[in-house]
Amino acid sequence: MFTSIRPDRDAVALAVSGLLGGLLLWLLGLHTQGGHPFSAPWVTLVPLTAMAAAELLRRNAPRTALTVGTLALVADQFTRGSLATILMFTDVMYAAVLYGTPATARRLPVATLLVTVASTIGFLAWFRKPEALLIGLVIGLVSFIPALTGVSVRSHRTAADAARLAAAQTARLAEMDRTQAVIAERARMARELHDMVANHLSAVAIHSTAALSIDEPETSRNALKVIRENSVEGLAEMRRLIGLLREGGQDDAPAAAPTLAALDTLIEQTNANGASGGLVCTLEDTRDPGADALPTPVELAAYRIVQESLTNALKHAAPGPVLVRLGRSGELLTVEVASVFGSRTGPTAPGSGAGLVGMRERVALLGGTFAAGAEPGGDGAKIWRVRAELPVREREMRE
Repeated sequence: MFTSIRPDRDAVALAVSGLLGGLLLWLLGLHTQGGHPFSAPWVTLVPLTAMAAAELLRRNAPRTALTVGTLALVADQFTRGSLATILMFTDVMYAAVLYGTPATARRLPVATLLVTVASTIGFLAWFRKPEALLIGLVIGLVSFIPALTGVSVRSHRTAADAARLAAAQTARLAEMDRTQAVIAERARMARELHDMVANHLSAVAIHSTAALSIDEPETSRNALKVIRENSVEGLAEMRRLIGLLREGGQDDAPAAAPTLAALDTLIEQTNANGASGGLVCTLEDTRDPGADALPTPVELAAYRIVQESLTNALKHAAPGPVLVRLGRSGELLTVEVASVFGSRTGPTAPGSGAGLVGMRERVALLGGTFAAGAEPGGDGAKIWRVRAELPVREREMRE
């Protein structure tokens, strides 16, 4: 199927200006040579017109333009000649290298160089005069120099395109990094918000249910007391988190990250919240008191794992003991929380499973191992056990 080639504006401008310039030189009687077989003045216009037509194809069909232009230049040598024809041929040669295929861009400079050298040697051997070198110089100026210029411009354009592509790729990678950073920060914020507030809200939900279902003034007063304490503490936690997230909040000093030293308070709070459900929480810390301090990320992760495990026990565990065990063996900190697995008769709070997901994420970020599930216990009971092993050295933790 034939598709017409429409020349661009630059090609039309060059073709028209070259043709008009050649006509002006022809009207003035200015020619490049004389005494050739076709010396009639009008014959010079034929290769001039053909070269102007080749200019129209310089960008859309550079190989065709070069073929037509070469034939027109050869034909011009048998007429009185026109400087405009020669100048337009240099542009056609330049465009063939600049807009042609990569193979054409590689071969044309070499081919024109060989033609220039061969022509110089041939004319020097034929005329046996030093003036023959000028013919080779003219051939080089008409063919090799435009081809070499086209190679230089094409190389610069290729380098510029590569630089723009690299800049675009860098921008895309930067946007991907920014998106990943935002996603990671949102996940971290979600974990912190869940771990900080879930414990208090679970206690509020359980004791409010107990107060509504048990018509005893003493029970209601105790439940309301626990509800108030957890509400106040939950609001304080929320304020601290919002203060950290709010822009320009330099007025309020950021709260320090919780550490394992605060587990005693957490255990007491859990005992108070879980007393109505028959939960008795104890802490067993077998670590060496003289051991090196733990890195802050490890302290925070271990505290949040214990906190979330106690929240889950408060919501789901059957009446019985809840044991929190801390240990350190070599370069690993072990965190283990065990509670009675089974149904409970008292009020419960709903769960979405986000706590286990958050604990797994925290452990994975530090390069540790995590396991949670039910396992056989004594007297036929089942124990729900959460166990995490965290590396205690900074170089072993993942970034």
